[in-house]
Amino acid sequence: MKLKQLSIGVLMLSGLFSTTSTFANPASEQFQQLLDDHWQRANKEQIFFRKDPDAFRMNGKLPEMSANGRDRRSKYNNDLLTRIENIDINKLSATDQVTYRLFKYEREAEAKSYQFQDHLYPLTYYSGFHSYFAGAPANMSFLTEQDYRNYLISLADYPRYNQEHIVDLKQAIAVGHTHYCESFKAYEKSISKHLVSNVEDSVFYAPMLNMPKSILPTQQAQYRQQVKVLIKESVLPEYQAFYDFFTKEYMTNCRTTAGISSVEGGDDYYQYLIEYYTTTTLSADEVHQTGLDEVSRIRQEMQQIITAVGFKGEFKNFIEFLRTDEQFYTDSAMDMLEKASYITRKMAAQLPKWFSVLPRSTFDIKSSPNGGAYYVASDGSGTTSGTYFLETRNLDSQPLYTLEALTFHEAEPGHHFQSAIAQEIDMAEFRKTLYHAAYGEGWGLYSERLGKEMGFYQNPYSDFGRLTYEAWRACRLVVDTGIHAKGWTRQQAIDYLAENTALSLADVVGQIDRYISWPAQALSYKIGEIKIRQLRAKAEKALGNKFDVRAFHDQMLKNGSLPMALLEELTLAWIKQQQT
Repeated sequence: MKLKQLSIGVLMLSGLFSTTSTFANPASEQFQQLLDDHWQRANKEQIFFRKDPDAFRMNGKLPEMSANGRDRRSKYNNDLLTRIENIDINKLSATDQVTYRLFKYEREAEAKSYQFQDHLYPLTYYSGFHSYFAGAPANMSFLTEQDYRNYLISLADYPRYNQEHIVDLKQAIAVGHTHYCESFKAYEKSISKHLVSNVEDSVFYAPMLNMPKSILPTQQAQYRQQVKVLIKESVLPEYQAFYDFFTKEYMTNCRTTAGISSVEGGDDYYQYLIEYYTTTTLSADEVHQTGLDEVSRIRQEMQQIITAVGFKGEFKNFIEFLRTDEQFYTDSAMDMLEKASYITRKMAAQLPKWFSVLPRSTFDIKSSPNGGAYYVASDGSGTTSGTYFLETRNLDSQPLYTLEALTFHEAEPGHHFQSAIAQEIDMAEFRKTLYHAAYGEGWGLYSERLGKEMGFYQNPYSDFGRLTYEAWRACRLVVDTGIHAKGWTRQQAIDYLAENTALSLADVVGQIDRYISWPAQALSYKIGEIKIRQLRAKAEKALGNKFDVRAFHDQMLKNGSLPMALLEELTLAWIKQQQT
């Protein structure tokens, strides 16, 4: 069933589905002008607040990362806050009131972000501005000459972009806000791998290999030559400059204590990050205790499976069995991709039973260029698909017993569902790419559990893999707050994660280094999933036999990404509507 048909025939009944108001009034016109002005500026700046960083794509001139750029954006954001205060929310339609509240929340969050040190951390264990830039061409469609002209502008602009980041990193050194030494050992390889001797081997040359036939051969040759020159004279020298700076200056000043609380202002910065990523006001202590409680609960479920399969030994022996037995791993990247593809097709057949709104857009499955597994949404233009990236280089870190849970999280009904549906709904543009980590990752984790209800995880080891993924997210609440608020060492965190999950040891170490270099982001998964499960439980209790799981899931997705408090408020209002 098409989304447009449903939005008219069903979803409008909620009164909260985001569509343009039918009857214009001065307040709604004023608000729409505000939204249009903001979106126009965001596109000009090429910075979209609270957007998934994995979805970075080039589009001509690159964002200005300098202090001047931040000051300009901060002042404009303050202007928006002043303007929105002059709009009477009570004179807006119910749908516009939701957008108003969300827009104001985002502008207040953006204003707060300028007070902290986010710009001093453009790198994490898994990625950085340089790797996002290098990964962008693989996420883009090159269909017209304008696409290639914009690409030339982006490549030519990289020296400025790179140097502005280096200036920020030099400031980070000056104020002691560098990354932890142990977690960033060998990080320079993420830079050096792009220092190719042959320009045509560069990832930046890949868009030139299969150019559209609509572009004349002579013009194709000209674009190829221009790209070669830019890669050789602009891009590669900047990667070398960044490599030299990173190895000679940044890492010689890396911090020696794992937690962010060890740097000046670190405690306040961590609390800000908790609020940013979870969209709650939870304290580090509250998050830590929630994690301990969840780990204990999940551990009991894991033990039940160990007993059911007749394993003789303790929990730690079973974990060692999973980490070392060859039956749980593949040595073929293609085999991994094919198995994931099969899982997605089996899931696709079950989706109509659990969702009445299905996305029209598709997704691809590819090997991850930088390692790890993740999802990158479509750019919304209709010319790119979403992409589910899988770890296929280090196959020892991607066991098959977690593949079902991983696939449901990253693809369907997880991240692909929420991003594709948000892009297809008729609502304010800023909402279509908005990404609250607690909402996004919470839904992904909820989707893993939902797979159990839908009849998957028939293999007990796969079901254990689902539980170990849930335990992993619960452990994050413990180790992230342990590291950044309670003085835990890196080894202490590694030991805790290794003892309570079936993650491979290599993945355990990588995950802990991720949490050290990306404080609080990992808290979003479990905090968001707990809230979604709580809301479903409330709906089931209040509605009884009137509860429709398809309608509930549509309610979770139809407004796009939301902070937890607003998600709860809208869901409770929906429950009341269902009771009438």
